[in-house]
Formats: sequence, structure tokens, C-alpha cells
Amino acid sequence: MTANKKSSPSVGSIAKLVAIATLASKLFGFVRELVMAAAFGIGAVSNAYAYAYIVPSFFLVMLGGINGPFHSSLVSVLAKKDKSEAPPIVETVTTIVSIVLIIVTVMIIVSANTIIDLSGSKLALETKELAVLQLQIMAPLALLAGLIGIGFGTLSAVDSYLLPSISPLLSSITLTFGVACILGRFGEQLNTPQYFKLGAIVLAGATLGGAILQWLAQLIVQWRAGMGTLRLRFNWRVPGVIDVFQIMTPAVISSGMSTVNLTIDLLFVSGIAGAAAAIRNANFIMLTPLGIISNIILVPFLPVFSRLAAPENWQELKVRIRQGLFLGALSLLPLTAIFVSLAVPIVKFAFERGEFTAENTQFVASLLVVYGFGMVFYMARDVLLRVFYALGDGKTPFKISIINILLNAVLDYFLVNSFGAPGLLMATIGVNIISMTVFIWLLHRRLNGLPLWQWGKNIAGLFMATAVASFASYGVSQGLERSMGNDNLLLLLIELSISSGVAIIIFGLIAMQLRLPELNMLTSRIRQKFGR
Repeated sequence: MTANKKSSPSVGSIAKLVAIATLASKLFGFVRELVMAAAFGIGAVSNAYAYAYIVPSFFLVMLGGINGPFHSSLVSVLAKKDKSEAPPIVETVTTIVSIVLIIVTVMIIVSANTIIDLSGSKLALETKELAVLQLQIMAPLALLAGLIGIGFGTLSAVDSYLLPSISPLLSSITLTFGVACILGRFGEQLNTPQYFKLGAIVLAGATLGGAILQWLAQLIVQWRAGMGTLRLRFNWRVPGVIDVFQIMTPAVISSGMSTVNLTIDLLFVSGIAGAAAAIRNANFIMLTPLGIISNIILVPFLPVFSRLAAPENWQELKVRIRQGLFLGALSLLPLTAIFVSLAVPIVKFAFERGEFTAENTQFVASLLVVYGFGMVFYMARDVLLRVFYALGDGKTPFKISIINILLNAVLDYFLVNSFGAPGLLMATIGVNIISMTVFIWLLHRRLNGLPLWQWGKNIAGLFMATAVASFASYGVSQGLERSMGNDNLLLLLIELSISSGVAIIIFGLIAMQLRLPELNMLTSRIRQKFGR
């Protein structure tokens, strides 16, 4: 193994860059969702898109996204290599992955009808036909996802974080422009049956076009960084290639289990009108802050975990694991308090206009409450998952993901029947909590002990702070609604700002009593920024 000659930037500087870039992408993503909600509400076109996007999103988000298997496996290997060793590895991996994904793309196109039937057997015939059409248009995303994910990992390995974090906005801009054009041209008619097919084609086509732009943008930067070209290589014996696939293969299969779970999930709610589109809207609101925070934590920490994988570095690795977990909790739990207490005004502010009705707001808000509760467990599971990848172990997460499929199906059956669509998300949270617990226990044994008792006491204190902050925020929100109402965007913004501020302040005051070093890290960094 050859050490990198170039010194790496600090975790803090990486996190700052990733935060700014990801925030820009999320803001454009928010505009995209506003335009889509105004154009289609949670009607036939948006519901069909939610089903059609299951398989493409698996490739583009789960596999090709930041922190996905392609990104994680390449970073885990390239972070330990000299830059001069990278191009043959990247080119060989790109060649092999591209061949496989071209075959997968053709299979998706041919089998689109069967794929939609797996998750949407109870969909109305018109909605199902739209979903099949959209899936066939978006099938090439499978290939593009592989190329994008490999590019993300390659650039991150040489500490180039800006483009991987900001490039998703190209997809958002493309999709927003496409939908805005037909919305401006046809207005309310767009959500009538005679225009369903046009809307479906524009949604799917713009999604594909955005991914193409995303790949081309990062390809140019990758070439300029000297990290490989589109040269075809088939030599498995290049040092590092086998290492990449040993991590990537089980990680891809493990991520694939998430798509199996999602397919099962949507099958259970396919008979609930608009459920898939409502889940997508609630998921977007949740992922806007979660995506920013997870990128801030996971992107800079993965190379750090990889460089500390040797047994002599395990003490420092344990410290870094704690930092990842507690920085995630300190960042997300105030948002949990806000989402749980302010779900209705948040959804109303974000989406309630055009074809998106007050009834839709109530439906999406019920889902957002559950999503809010589960964010911290999702983050903790992902932090621990990256530790296994850094240790060169992709098999353990794979085995756990197999068990999770059965567990998820059982929880879906009982919770969806009891609670409807929110029960679906409760099942997902249950699976994440169990996975997180198993990961922690296995790492506790592998790393010769983790200070679990101390960690547990501190986490319990943060959960208590979250509960108090949520109740206080809800009380303030209700008081403001009674005194001044929330019938327009300005009043909603005032309500959300004041109530959210109360939640953050109360959470922070209680968290300060725990004297967490990670809280000191956050507050000192904030003081530095404001002091400049």
C-alpha cells in the first residue's frame, strides 16, 4: 500500500464545502418538488412516477449516489493508494460495471410491465400503463448511475468534493424546467386524463436528461484530475480492482435488498389512493435536511474510517465512530422535534397550492411525523455501515439486509393493516433500529469493546431533550395559530420560524447539560463562522 503524498484536508473543511454544495442542490430540489406538486398534486401522473422510479432510483440514488456502494467501495480502496495507481483501477472498474449495467438496462426495458406489476398490482390500469412507459424511458439510468457513482468515488478519493455534492442540482434544474414548461403551457389541464401521457413522458425524459448532464459534468472534472478516462480495460489483475469488487459486490446486493423492501412496501399500499406520491412528498421534506447532514458526516468520515482500519488505529477509530454518531444525533434530533410538532404547517407551506389540496396536506403530514422520528436511526445505521465498508467487510451488512427483507414484510403486514400508510414507515424505522443495534453489537465485539453504557446515557439525554423541545414547539405553534391564523405564506413562515426556533433553543439548552465534546465541536465552529 502506498501512502498519499498529498496531505488531506480536515474533516471540518470538507464538511463545510459539502454542506454548502449540498444545500444548493437541496434548494433546487425543493423548487423541483414545488413545481411537480403544483402540476400533478398526488394524482395519476405523480403516483405512476413514484412506482416507475423505484428501480431507476435504486440505481441512481442507492447505488450511484454519494455514500452508495460504488462511491464507498472506490473511496475505501483509493484512499489507501497513491494517485498514480488510480487510473487503471477506475478504468477497469468502469468497463466491467458498464457492461453489466448495459445488459441490466435492456432487461428493464423488456420487463417493464412485469416490474411495475410486482409493486403496483392494485394500481388503476391507466396509472399502471403510465408507470410502464415512464420506466422504459428511465431505464438507461441504470447505466448512468454506475458511471456517476464511480465518478463520485473517484473524485472523493482525491478530496474533490464540490462537484459530487452539487451535481444533483443539474437533474433538478432539468426536471424543473421540463415540468414548468408544460405547466405554463397547459395549466390545470395538465392534470386531466388527455394530458396524462404528456406529463408522464416529460417527467421521465427530464429525469433521464438530468442524469446525463450530471455524468458529463463530473466526467470532465475526473479527466482533468488525472483519475482515468473512458478507456476500456479488462484486466482483473490490476492491483486494487479485486479489492473494489470485494466491497462493491455485497454492498450492491445489500442495497438491492432496500429496493426489494421498497417494492414490498409499495405493494402493501398500492390499494391506498395516492399513497406512493404522498410518501414521496414526505420523503423529500425529510431528505432535504437529512441529505445535507448525512453528506456532511458520511462523505468526510468514510476516508477517515478507511485510514484507521488497521488494529493499531482502533482506539482513534472508536473516537471517530462516536463523533459520527453524536454529530448526526445533535444535528437531526432538533429536526425530529420540529417535524413531529410542526408537520402540518410544514407541508402546507411547502406544497399546498395548485393541485395539492388541504386533504393532501393532512395525508403527507401524517407521514412526515413518522419520518421525523426515524431520521436519527437511519443516520446511525449508515454511519455504522460505512465502518464495516472501511474495514473491508461488505458481507456482514449483506447478511443483515437479507434478514431485513423478511422482517420488513412481517412488520408491513401488521403495521399497514393497523395504521395505513404511516404503518409502512413505522415498519422501515423498526428495521433500521434493529439493523443499527446489530451493527453496534458486532463492532463492539470486533473492535475489542465500545463504551456503550456511556454512549447510551448520552443518547437517552438527547432523546429527552427532543421530547421536551417537541412539546414546547407544538404549544407555541398552536398559540400562534389561534392568535393570528396561518392562512397565507407569511403567517405560516412566522409560525414555523418562531416555533422551530423554540424547539432548537430548548433542545440546545438541555443538550448543553450533557457536556458532550461533539456539541462543543459544533458550537465552537459556529462561533468561529459568526466571529469572522
